[in-house]
Amino acid sequence: MKPGLSLRVSQHLALTPQLQQSIRLLQLSTLELSQEIEQMLQDNPFLEQETVELGYEEQIALERSQRDEEKLRQEDLEISDAIDFIAARADSMTANSEVSSSNEAESDTPAVSEPNDWEGDGSLDVASDDASYESDLGSDAGSRSASSQASDDFDPTQNNAGASTLQEHLHRQALSLRLSQEDRAALHMLIESLNDDGYLEDDFESLAESLGATSLEDVEELIARFSIALKWLQNMEPVGVGARNLAECLALQLRAKPEFAHDEVMQVAAQILKHPLELLAKRDVKRLTQLTASSQDLIKSAIALIARLEPKPARQFAQVERNIVIPDVIVRAEKRRGQVIFVAQLNPEVMPRLLVNDLYANALKGSKKTEAVQGLQTRLQEARWFIKNVQQRFDTILRVSRAIIERQNSFFKHGAVAMRPLVLREIADEIGMHESTISRVTTAKYMATPYGTFELKYFFGSALTTETGGIASSTAVRELIKQFIDAESKAKPLSDNALCQMLKEQGIECARRTVAKYREALRIPVTSLRKTL
Repeated sequence: MKPGLSLRVSQHLALTPQLQQSIRLLQLSTLELSQEIEQMLQDNPFLEQETVELGYEEQIALERSQRDEEKLRQEDLEISDAIDFIAARADSMTANSEVSSSNEAESDTPAVSEPNDWEGDGSLDVASDDASYESDLGSDAGSRSASSQASDDFDPTQNNAGASTLQEHLHRQALSLRLSQEDRAALHMLIESLNDDGYLEDDFESLAESLGATSLEDVEELIARFSIALKWLQNMEPVGVGARNLAECLALQLRAKPEFAHDEVMQVAAQILKHPLELLAKRDVKRLTQLTASSQDLIKSAIALIARLEPKPARQFAQVERNIVIPDVIVRAEKRRGQVIFVAQLNPEVMPRLLVNDLYANALKGSKKTEAVQGLQTRLQEARWFIKNVQQRFDTILRVSRAIIERQNSFFKHGAVAMRPLVLREIADEIGMHESTISRVTTAKYMATPYGTFELKYFFGSALTTETGGIASSTAVRELIKQFIDAESKAKPLSDNALCQMLKEQGIECARRTVAKYREALRIPVTSLRKTL
Protein backbone atom coordinates (compact mmCIF):
# COMPACT_ATOMS: atom_id res chain seq x y z
CA MET A 1 0.00 0.00 0.00
CA LYS A 2 1.41 3.36 -1.07
CA PRO A 3 1.67 5.89 1.82
CA GLY A 4 0.13 9.32 1.38
CA LEU A 5 -1.12 12.46 3.16
CA SER A 6 -4.73 13.64 3.23
CA LEU A 7 -6.90 16.21 5.07
CA ARG A 8 -10.17 15.23 6.66
CA VAL A 9 -12.72 17.52 8.42
CA SER A 10 -14.80 16.04 11.27
CA GLN A 11 -16.72 17.24 14.31
CA HIS A 12 -16.39 15.84 17.83
CA LEU A 13 -17.14 17.00 21.35
CA ALA A 14 -14.11 17.75 23.50
CA LEU A 15 -14.64 18.03 27.25
CA THR A 16 -12.22 20.64 28.46
CA PRO A 17 -11.06 20.53 32.10
CA GLN A 18 -13.25 23.56 32.81
CA LEU A 19 -16.34 21.81 31.38
CA GLN A 20 -15.58 18.62 33.28
CA GLN A 21 -15.30 20.57 36.52
CA SER A 22 -18.60 22.34 35.80
CA ILE A 23 -20.41 19.03 35.27
CA ARG A 24 -18.90 17.53 38.40
CA LEU A 25 -19.82 20.49 40.60
CA LEU A 26 -23.36 20.44 39.25
CA GLN A 27 -24.08 16.94 40.53
CA LEU A 28 -22.58 17.50 44.00
CA SER A 29 -24.84 17.97 47.00
CA THR A 30 -24.51 20.96 49.32
CA LEU A 31 -22.36 19.04 51.79
CA GLU A 32 -20.14 17.61 49.06
CA LEU A 33 -19.76 21.07 47.52
CA SER A 34 -18.64 22.56 50.83
CA GLN A 35 -16.04 19.79 51.17
CA GLU A 36 -14.87 20.45 47.62
CA ILE A 37 -14.51 24.16 48.38
CA GLU A 38 -12.54 23.48 51.56
CA GLN A 39 -10.17 21.24 49.61
CA MET A 40 -9.74 23.85 46.87
CA LEU A 41 -9.04 26.56 49.45
CA GLN A 42 -6.23 24.43 50.87
CA ASP A 43 -4.73 23.51 47.49
CA ASN A 44 -4.96 26.79 45.60
CA PRO A 45 -3.28 29.84 47.21
CA PHE A 46 -5.01 32.25 44.82
CA LEU A 47 -8.47 31.27 46.08
CA GLU A 48 -9.83 32.70 49.30
CA GLN A 49 -13.17 33.00 51.03
CA GLU A 50 -14.66 36.35 51.86
CA THR A 51 -15.22 36.92 55.55
CA VAL A 52 -18.31 38.76 56.70
CA GLU A 53 -17.65 41.44 59.31
CA LEU A 54 -19.95 41.12 62.27
CA GLY A 55 -21.62 44.00 64.03
CA TYR A 56 -21.07 44.82 67.67
CA GLU A 57 -24.06 42.80 68.93
CA GLU A 58 -23.25 39.84 66.69
CA GLN A 59 -19.63 39.88 67.87
CA ILE A 60 -20.76 39.88 71.53
CA ALA A 61 -23.13 36.94 70.85
CA LEU A 62 -20.36 35.01 69.09
CA GLU A 63 -17.93 35.54 71.97
CA ARG A 64 -20.60 34.47 74.48
CA SER A 65 -21.33 31.27 72.55
CA GLN A 66 -17.61 30.50 72.36
CA ARG A 67 -17.29 30.92 76.13
CA ASP A 68 -20.29 28.64 76.69
CA GLU A 69 -18.81 25.99 74.39
CA GLU A 70 -15.49 26.14 76.24
CA LYS A 71 -17.28 25.78 79.57
CA LEU A 72 -19.25 22.76 78.32
CA ARG A 73 -16.07 21.21 76.93
CA GLN A 74 -14.35 21.62 80.30
CA GLU A 75 -17.33 20.07 82.11
CA ASP A 76 -17.28 17.12 79.69
CA LEU A 77 -13.61 16.54 80.48
CA GLU A 78 -14.33 16.60 84.22
CA ILE A 79 -17.23 14.17 83.80
CA SER A 80 -15.08 11.86 81.67
CA ASP A 81 -12.32 11.87 84.30
CA ALA A 82 -14.85 11.05 87.02
CA ILE A 83 -16.32 8.18 85.03
CA ASP A 84 -12.86 6.74 84.35
CA PHE A 85 -12.08 6.95 88.05
CA ILE A 86 -15.30 5.15 88.99
CA ALA A 87 -14.74 2.44 86.39
CA ALA A 88 -11.17 1.86 87.61
CA ARG A 89 -12.41 1.76 91.22
CA ALA A 90 -15.07 -0.77 90.27
CA ASP A 91 -12.48 -2.97 88.52
CA SER A 92 -10.29 -3.01 91.62
CA MET A 93 -13.31 -3.77 93.83
CA THR A 94 -14.29 -6.68 91.59
CA ALA A 95 -10.75 -8.07 91.56
CA ASN A 96 -10.52 -7.83 95.37
CA SER A 97 -13.88 -9.51 95.82
CA GLU A 98 -12.83 -12.39 93.54
CA VAL A 99 -9.60 -12.92 95.52
CA SER A 100 -11.40 -12.87 98.87
CA SER A 101 -14.03 -15.33 97.70
CA SER A 102 -11.63 -17.79 96.03
CA ASN A 103 -11.69 -20.09 99.10
CA GLU A 104 -15.46 -20.02 99.41
CA ALA A 105 -17.81 -22.41 97.69
CA GLU A 106 -19.55 -20.99 94.64
CA SER A 107 -23.29 -20.66 95.03
CA ASP A 108 -25.88 -21.02 92.26
CA THR A 109 -27.32 -17.54 92.76
CA PRO A 110 -25.43 -14.27 92.12
CA ALA A 111 -24.16 -12.27 95.04
CA VAL A 112 -26.21 -9.21 95.82
CA SER A 113 -24.22 -6.03 96.28
CA GLU A 114 -24.74 -3.95 99.36
CA PRO A 115 -27.32 -1.19 99.03
CA ASN A 116 -25.98 2.20 98.06
CA ASP A 117 -26.37 4.76 100.82
CA TRP A 118 -25.85 7.67 98.44
CA GLU A 119 -29.15 9.38 97.61
CA GLY A 120 -27.99 11.38 94.59
CA ASP A 121 -29.64 11.33 91.18
CA GLY A 122 -26.76 9.50 89.52
CA SER A 123 -25.50 12.52 87.59
CA LEU A 124 -21.97 13.88 87.60
CA ASP A 125 -22.78 17.37 86.37
CA VAL A 126 -20.68 20.13 87.89
CA ALA A 127 -22.68 23.00 89.27
CA SER A 128 -21.76 26.57 88.46
CA ASP A 129 -20.65 27.21 92.02
CA ASP A 130 -18.45 24.11 91.99
CA ALA A 131 -16.86 25.11 88.71
CA SER A 132 -15.91 28.54 90.05
CA TYR A 133 -14.67 26.99 93.27
CA GLU A 134 -12.41 24.58 91.42
CA SER A 135 -11.09 27.34 89.22
CA ASP A 136 -10.07 29.26 92.33
CA LEU A 137 -8.34 26.30 94.00
CA GLY A 138 -6.70 24.85 90.91
CA SER A 139 -6.75 21.54 89.11
CA ASP A 140 -5.77 19.57 92.24
CA ALA A 141 -8.95 20.65 94.01
CA GLY A 142 -10.99 19.62 90.99
CA SER A 143 -9.51 16.12 91.06
CA ARG A 144 -10.10 15.88 94.82
CA SER A 145 -13.76 16.92 94.45
CA ALA A 146 -14.26 14.29 91.74
CA SER A 147 -12.67 11.65 93.96
CA SER A 148 -14.75 12.60 96.99
CA GLN A 149 -17.97 11.94 95.09
CA ALA A 150 -17.07 8.27 94.56
CA SER A 151 -17.73 6.19 97.68
CA ASP A 152 -16.29 2.72 98.28
CA ASP A 153 -19.62 0.97 97.77
CA PHE A 154 -20.61 2.91 94.64
CA ASP A 155 -22.36 0.72 92.08
CA PRO A 156 -21.14 1.57 88.57
CA THR A 157 -24.31 0.13 86.99
CA GLN A 158 -26.25 3.09 88.35
CA ASN A 159 -24.32 5.54 86.20
CA ASN A 160 -24.95 5.15 82.48
CA ALA A 161 -23.79 8.59 81.47
CA GLY A 162 -20.59 7.24 79.95
CA ALA A 163 -22.18 4.30 78.08
CA SER A 164 -22.36 5.23 74.44
CA THR A 165 -22.97 1.73 73.06
CA LEU A 166 -24.93 -1.31 74.15
CA GLN A 167 -21.75 -3.33 74.75
CA GLU A 168 -20.26 -0.67 77.03
CA HIS A 169 -23.54 -0.45 78.96
CA LEU A 170 -23.61 -4.23 79.51
CA HIS A 171 -19.92 -4.45 80.41
CA ARG A 172 -20.48 -1.86 83.13
CA GLN A 173 -23.25 -3.99 84.59
CA ALA A 174 -21.04 -7.07 84.43
CA LEU A 175 -18.54 -5.35 86.74
CA SER A 176 -20.91 -5.80 89.67
CA LEU A 177 -21.29 -9.57 89.11
CA ARG A 178 -19.19 -12.01 91.11
CA LEU A 179 -18.16 -14.49 88.43
CA SER A 180 -15.31 -16.85 87.86
CA GLN A 181 -12.76 -16.03 85.21
CA GLU A 182 -14.25 -18.56 82.78
CA ASP A 183 -17.84 -17.35 83.27
CA ARG A 184 -16.77 -13.73 82.91
CA ALA A 185 -15.03 -14.54 79.65
CA ALA A 186 -18.12 -16.36 78.37
CA LEU A 187 -20.34 -13.42 79.30
CA HIS A 188 -17.94 -11.05 77.57
CA MET A 189 -18.11 -13.22 74.45
CA LEU A 190 -21.92 -13.13 74.39
CA ILE A 191 -22.04 -9.37 74.90
CA GLU A 192 -19.67 -8.78 72.00
CA SER A 193 -21.73 -11.13 69.80
CA LEU A 194 -24.96 -9.12 70.09
CA ASN A 195 -26.24 -7.38 66.99
CA ASP A 196 -27.34 -3.75 66.79
CA ASP A 197 -30.86 -4.63 68.04
CA GLY A 198 -29.60 -6.52 71.09
CA TYR A 199 -30.25 -10.04 69.76
CA LEU A 200 -27.90 -13.02 69.94
CA GLU A 201 -27.97 -14.41 66.43
CA ASP A 202 -25.07 -16.90 66.67
CA ASP A 203 -25.69 -20.27 68.29
CA PHE A 204 -23.45 -21.63 71.01
CA GLU A 205 -21.78 -24.19 68.76
CA SER A 206 -20.61 -21.59 66.25
CA LEU A 207 -19.34 -19.41 69.09
CA ALA A 208 -17.42 -22.36 70.51
CA GLU A 209 -15.90 -23.15 67.12
CA SER A 210 -14.86 -19.52 66.70
CA LEU A 211 -12.84 -19.85 69.91
CA GLY A 212 -10.91 -22.75 68.41
CA ALA A 213 -12.65 -25.63 70.18
CA THR A 214 -12.19 -28.83 68.19
CA SER A 215 -12.87 -31.78 70.48
CA LEU A 216 -16.38 -32.69 71.53
CA GLU A 217 -15.55 -32.27 75.23
CA ASP A 218 -14.30 -28.69 74.69
CA VAL A 219 -17.36 -27.76 72.66
CA GLU A 220 -19.74 -29.16 75.29
CA GLU A 221 -17.90 -27.33 78.06
CA LEU A 222 -18.08 -24.03 76.20
CA ILE A 223 -21.76 -24.54 75.44
CA ALA A 224 -22.41 -25.09 79.15
CA ARG A 225 -20.48 -21.91 79.98
CA PHE A 226 -22.45 -19.94 77.38
CA SER A 227 -25.76 -21.28 78.74
CA ILE A 228 -24.92 -19.99 82.21
CA ALA A 229 -23.67 -16.67 80.85
CA LEU A 230 -26.84 -16.23 78.80
CA LYS A 231 -28.96 -16.30 81.97
CA TRP A 232 -26.82 -13.52 83.42
CA LEU A 233 -27.07 -11.56 80.19
CA GLN A 234 -30.84 -11.86 79.92
CA ASN A 235 -31.24 -10.45 83.43
CA MET A 236 -29.42 -7.23 82.53
CA GLU A 237 -30.77 -3.92 81.33
CA PRO A 238 -32.31 -3.18 78.89
CA VAL A 239 -34.84 -5.95 79.43
CA GLY A 240 -34.98 -8.35 76.50
CA VAL A 241 -31.33 -8.12 75.54
CA GLY A 242 -29.67 -11.43 74.66
CA ALA A 243 -32.81 -12.95 73.16
CA ARG A 244 -32.42 -15.34 70.24
CA ASN A 245 -35.62 -14.26 68.48
CA LEU A 246 -38.47 -11.77 68.76
CA ALA A 247 -40.76 -14.10 70.72
CA GLU A 248 -38.10 -14.69 73.37
CA CYS A 249 -37.38 -10.95 73.57
CA LEU A 250 -41.02 -10.12 74.23
CA ALA A 251 -41.38 -13.00 76.70
CA LEU A 252 -38.37 -11.76 78.68
CA GLN A 253 -39.98 -8.35 79.00
CA LEU A 254 -43.23 -9.90 80.21
CA ARG A 255 -41.56 -12.09 82.85
CA ALA A 256 -39.54 -9.10 84.10
CA LYS A 257 -42.70 -7.29 85.19
CA PRO A 258 -43.44 -7.65 88.94
CA GLU A 259 -47.12 -8.43 88.37
CA PHE A 260 -46.46 -11.20 85.86
CA ALA A 261 -47.12 -14.08 88.26
CA HIS A 262 -50.67 -13.02 89.18
CA ASP A 263 -51.77 -11.06 86.10
CA GLU A 264 -54.07 -13.08 83.83
CA VAL A 265 -53.55 -10.89 80.77
CA MET A 266 -49.77 -11.30 81.00
CA GLN A 267 -50.13 -15.05 81.34
CA VAL A 268 -52.24 -15.15 78.18
CA ALA A 269 -49.72 -12.93 76.40
CA ALA A 270 -46.94 -15.37 77.33
CA GLN A 271 -48.99 -18.24 75.88
CA ILE A 272 -49.54 -16.29 72.65
CA LEU A 273 -45.78 -15.82 72.25
CA LYS A 274 -45.31 -19.61 72.34
CA HIS A 275 -47.28 -19.93 69.09
CA PRO A 276 -46.22 -18.71 65.61
CA LEU A 277 -45.95 -14.93 65.49
CA GLU A 278 -47.78 -14.86 62.15
CA LEU A 279 -51.02 -15.30 64.10
CA LEU A 280 -50.12 -12.32 66.26
CA ALA A 281 -49.15 -10.22 63.23
CA LYS A 282 -52.45 -11.00 61.51
CA ARG A 283 -54.34 -10.48 64.79
CA ASP A 284 -56.11 -13.77 64.30
CA VAL A 285 -58.18 -13.60 67.47
CA LYS A 286 -60.27 -16.69 66.70
CA ARG A 287 -57.26 -18.93 66.11
CA LEU A 288 -55.43 -17.63 69.19
CA THR A 289 -58.56 -18.14 71.26
CA GLN A 290 -58.62 -21.80 70.27
CA LEU A 291 -54.90 -22.34 70.87
CA THR A 292 -54.77 -20.67 74.29
CA ALA A 293 -58.28 -21.68 75.49
CA SER A 294 -58.94 -18.08 76.53
CA SER A 295 -61.71 -15.61 75.88
CA GLN A 296 -61.59 -13.12 73.05
CA ASP A 297 -61.46 -10.21 75.48
CA LEU A 298 -58.34 -11.61 77.12
CA ILE A 299 -56.76 -12.25 73.72
CA LYS A 300 -57.44 -8.67 72.64
CA SER A 301 -56.02 -7.29 75.87
CA ALA A 302 -52.96 -9.52 75.56
CA ILE A 303 -52.34 -8.41 71.96
CA ALA A 304 -52.59 -4.78 73.05
CA LEU A 305 -50.11 -5.50 75.86
CA ILE A 306 -47.64 -7.15 73.49
CA ALA A 307 -47.91 -4.21 71.10
CA ARG A 308 -46.61 -1.93 73.87
CA LEU A 309 -43.44 -3.97 74.36
CA GLU A 310 -40.10 -3.07 72.79
CA PRO A 311 -39.16 -5.35 69.86
CA LYS A 312 -35.65 -3.85 69.69
CA PRO A 313 -34.22 -3.60 73.23
CA ALA A 314 -31.04 -1.86 72.00
CA ARG A 315 -32.93 0.90 70.21
CA GLN A 316 -31.84 3.56 72.71
CA PHE A 317 -28.17 2.74 72.06
CA ALA A 318 -28.44 2.75 68.28
CA GLN A 319 -25.94 5.08 66.67
CA VAL A 320 -28.28 6.74 64.18
CA GLU A 321 -26.66 8.98 61.63
CA ARG A 322 -28.78 12.08 61.33
CA ASN A 323 -28.41 13.95 58.07
CA ILE A 324 -29.58 17.53 58.31
CA VAL A 325 -31.08 18.70 55.02
CA ILE A 326 -30.17 22.28 54.15
CA PRO A 327 -32.31 23.65 51.31
CA ASP A 328 -30.55 25.10 48.31
CA VAL A 329 -33.61 27.14 47.29
CA ILE A 330 -36.17 28.91 49.45
CA VAL A 331 -39.66 29.61 48.10
CA ARG A 332 -41.55 32.57 49.57
CA ALA A 333 -45.09 33.75 48.96
CA GLU A 334 -45.43 37.43 48.02
CA LYS A 335 -48.43 39.58 47.21
CA ARG A 336 -48.25 41.56 44.02
CA ARG A 337 -51.22 43.49 42.64
CA GLY A 338 -53.59 41.60 44.91
CA GLN A 339 -52.33 38.18 43.82
CA VAL A 340 -50.16 35.71 45.66
CA ILE A 341 -47.11 34.63 43.71
CA PHE A 342 -44.29 32.33 44.73
CA VAL A 343 -40.72 33.55 44.35
CA ALA A 344 -37.62 31.35 44.49
CA GLN A 345 -34.31 32.58 45.80
CA LEU A 346 -31.04 30.87 46.64
CA ASN A 347 -30.33 30.08 50.26
CA PRO A 348 -27.60 32.54 51.31
CA GLU A 349 -26.34 30.10 53.96
CA VAL A 350 -25.14 27.60 51.34
CA MET A 351 -23.71 30.10 48.87
CA PRO A 352 -19.93 30.41 49.29
CA ARG A 353 -18.30 33.83 49.01
CA LEU A 354 -15.24 33.04 46.93
CA LEU A 355 -12.82 35.50 45.38
CA VAL A 356 -9.31 35.69 43.95
CA ASN A 357 -6.54 36.98 46.19
CA ASP A 358 -5.73 40.36 44.62
CA LEU A 359 -2.33 40.60 46.29
CA TYR A 360 -1.07 37.37 44.76
CA ALA A 361 -2.72 38.05 41.39
CA ASN A 362 -1.17 41.51 41.08
CA ALA A 363 2.24 40.14 42.02
CA LEU A 364 2.19 37.94 38.91
CA LYS A 365 1.52 40.81 36.50
CA GLY A 366 5.03 42.25 36.62
CA SER A 367 6.86 38.93 36.91
CA LYS A 368 9.04 37.49 34.18
CA LYS A 369 7.73 34.59 32.09
CA THR A 370 9.58 31.79 33.83
CA GLU A 371 8.45 28.21 34.23
CA ALA A 372 7.53 28.79 37.88
CA VAL A 373 5.50 31.89 36.99
CA GLN A 374 3.63 30.00 34.29
CA GLY A 375 2.70 27.33 36.84
CA LEU A 376 1.38 30.01 39.18
CA GLN A 377 -0.62 31.59 36.35
CA THR A 378 -2.18 28.19 35.69
CA ARG A 379 -3.26 27.97 39.34
CA LEU A 380 -4.64 31.50 39.09
CA GLN A 381 -6.71 30.50 36.05
CA GLU A 382 -7.94 27.41 37.90
CA ALA A 383 -9.15 29.60 40.77
CA ARG A 384 -11.05 31.84 38.35
CA TRP A 385 -12.60 28.81 36.62
CA PHE A 386 -13.63 27.35 39.95
CA ILE A 387 -15.38 30.56 41.05
CA LYS A 388 -17.16 30.78 37.71
CA ASN A 389 -18.29 27.15 37.81
CA VAL A 390 -19.62 27.50 41.35
CA GLN A 391 -21.62 30.57 40.34
CA GLN A 392 -22.90 28.77 37.26
CA ARG A 393 -23.98 25.83 39.42
CA PHE A 394 -26.18 28.00 41.63
CA ASP A 395 -27.54 29.92 38.64
CA THR A 396 -28.60 26.64 37.01
CA ILE A 397 -30.26 25.43 40.21
CA LEU A 398 -32.18 28.70 40.47
CA ARG A 399 -33.32 28.55 36.82
CA VAL A 400 -34.56 24.97 37.22
CA SER A 401 -36.33 25.82 40.49
CA ARG A 402 -38.15 28.76 38.93
CA ALA A 403 -39.25 26.57 36.02
CA ILE A 404 -40.56 23.97 38.48
CA ILE A 405 -42.50 26.62 40.42
CA GLU A 406 -44.06 27.85 37.21
CA ARG A 407 -45.17 24.33 36.20
CA GLN A 408 -46.23 23.22 39.69
CA ASN A 409 -47.88 26.44 40.81
CA SER A 410 -50.96 24.52 42.00
CA PHE A 411 -48.82 22.54 44.45
CA PHE A 412 -47.63 25.69 46.21
CA LYS A 413 -51.24 26.84 46.56
CA HIS A 414 -53.08 23.63 47.48
CA GLY A 415 -50.49 21.00 48.41
CA ALA A 416 -49.45 17.62 47.02
CA VAL A 417 -52.96 16.65 45.89
CA ALA A 418 -52.73 19.38 43.23
CA MET A 419 -49.42 18.16 41.82
CA ARG A 420 -49.29 18.00 38.02
CA PRO A 421 -47.47 15.36 35.95
CA LEU A 422 -44.01 16.60 35.02
CA VAL A 423 -41.03 15.03 33.26
CA LEU A 424 -37.44 16.17 32.88
CA ARG A 425 -37.83 16.91 29.17
CA GLU A 426 -40.37 19.70 29.83
CA ILE A 427 -37.97 21.59 32.10
CA ALA A 428 -35.04 20.88 29.75
CA ASP A 429 -36.91 22.32 26.75
CA GLU A 430 -38.02 25.37 28.73
CA ILE A 431 -34.57 26.46 29.92
CA GLY A 432 -32.65 25.12 26.90
CA MET A 433 -30.61 22.37 28.58
CA HIS A 434 -30.20 18.63 28.18
CA GLU A 435 -32.21 16.15 30.24
CA SER A 436 -29.04 14.75 31.80
CA THR A 437 -28.21 18.23 33.09
CA ILE A 438 -31.67 18.56 34.64
CA SER A 439 -31.24 15.15 36.22
CA ARG A 440 -27.97 16.26 37.83
CA VAL A 441 -29.52 19.49 39.08
CA THR A 442 -32.53 17.80 40.66
CA THR A 443 -30.50 15.12 42.49
CA ALA A 444 -29.58 15.87 46.13
CA LYS A 445 -30.81 19.47 45.79
CA TYR A 446 -33.63 20.60 48.08
CA MET A 447 -36.29 23.27 48.02
CA ALA A 448 -37.94 24.76 51.10
CA THR A 449 -41.66 25.30 50.45
CA PRO A 450 -44.64 26.29 52.63
CA TYR A 451 -45.46 22.55 52.87
CA GLY A 452 -41.97 21.40 53.85
CA THR A 453 -38.55 20.78 52.33
CA PHE A 454 -38.48 18.48 49.30
CA GLU A 455 -35.89 17.22 46.88
CA LEU A 456 -36.27 18.75 43.44
CA LYS A 457 -36.98 15.27 42.03
CA TYR A 458 -40.12 15.19 44.18
CA PHE A 459 -41.86 17.57 41.79
CA PHE A 460 -41.51 15.15 38.87
CA GLY A 461 -44.05 12.38 38.44
CA SER A 462 -45.62 10.18 35.80
CA ALA A 463 -49.15 10.70 34.49
CA LEU A 464 -52.29 8.64 35.13
CA THR A 465 -55.39 8.96 32.98
CA THR A 466 -58.74 10.04 34.34
CA GLU A 467 -62.29 9.27 33.27
CA THR A 468 -62.67 12.73 31.78
CA GLY A 469 -59.66 12.20 29.53
CA GLY A 470 -57.31 14.30 31.65
CA ILE A 471 -54.17 13.26 33.48
CA ALA A 472 -53.22 13.11 37.15
CA SER A 473 -49.78 13.03 38.71
CA SER A 474 -48.60 9.90 40.47
CA THR A 475 -47.46 12.09 43.35
CA ALA A 476 -51.01 13.42 43.76
CA VAL A 477 -52.37 9.86 43.66
CA ARG A 478 -49.99 8.78 46.42
CA GLU A 479 -51.09 11.74 48.52
CA LEU A 480 -54.75 10.78 47.99
CA ILE A 481 -54.01 7.22 49.08
CA LYS A 482 -52.27 8.54 52.20
CA GLN A 483 -55.26 10.75 53.02
CA PHE A 484 -57.68 7.85 52.54
CA ILE A 485 -55.66 5.63 54.88
CA ASP A 486 -55.27 8.37 57.50
CA ALA A 487 -59.05 8.78 57.59
CA GLU A 488 -59.88 5.05 57.64
CA SER A 489 -61.40 3.17 60.54
CA LYS A 490 -58.65 1.47 62.53
CA ALA A 491 -60.99 -1.40 63.33
CA LYS A 492 -61.73 -1.95 59.64
CA PRO A 493 -58.89 -0.60 57.49
CA LEU A 494 -59.21 -0.15 53.75
CA SER A 495 -57.93 -2.86 51.42
CA ASP A 496 -56.10 -2.16 48.17
CA ASN A 497 -59.27 -2.97 46.24
CA ALA A 498 -61.23 -0.49 48.33
CA LEU A 499 -58.58 2.18 47.74
CA CYS A 500 -58.70 1.44 44.01
CA GLN A 501 -62.49 1.89 44.04
CA MET A 502 -62.23 5.17 45.95
CA LEU A 503 -59.76 6.49 43.38
CA LYS A 504 -62.18 5.56 40.61
CA GLU A 505 -64.85 7.58 42.38
CA GLN A 506 -62.44 10.51 42.17
CA GLY A 507 -62.16 9.89 38.42
CA ILE A 508 -58.66 8.34 38.52
CA GLU A 509 -58.08 5.04 36.75
CA CYS A 510 -55.60 3.10 38.87
CA ALA A 511 -55.09 -0.66 39.00
CA ARG A 512 -54.92 -2.54 42.30
CA ARG A 513 -51.27 -3.47 41.73
CA THR A 514 -50.45 0.20 41.20
CA VAL A 515 -52.23 1.08 44.44
CA ALA A 516 -50.23 -1.59 46.28
CA LYS A 517 -46.99 -0.23 44.78
CA TYR A 518 -47.81 3.33 45.86
CA ARG A 519 -48.81 2.13 49.35
CA GLU A 520 -45.52 0.28 49.76
CA ALA A 521 -43.63 3.37 48.54
CA LEU A 522 -45.34 5.31 51.34
CA ARG A 523 -44.21 2.61 53.82
CA ILE A 524 -47.77 1.84 54.81
CA PRO A 525 -48.32 -1.78 55.94
CA VAL A 526 -51.01 -4.11 54.64
CA THR A 527 -54.55 -4.19 55.99
CA SER A 528 -53.94 -6.92 58.57
CA LEU A 529 -51.07 -5.00 60.16
CA ARG A 530 -53.00 -1.72 60.27
CA LYS A 531 -55.95 -3.25 62.05
CA THR A 532 -56.34 -2.46 65.73
CA LEU A 533 -58.63 -4.26 68.14
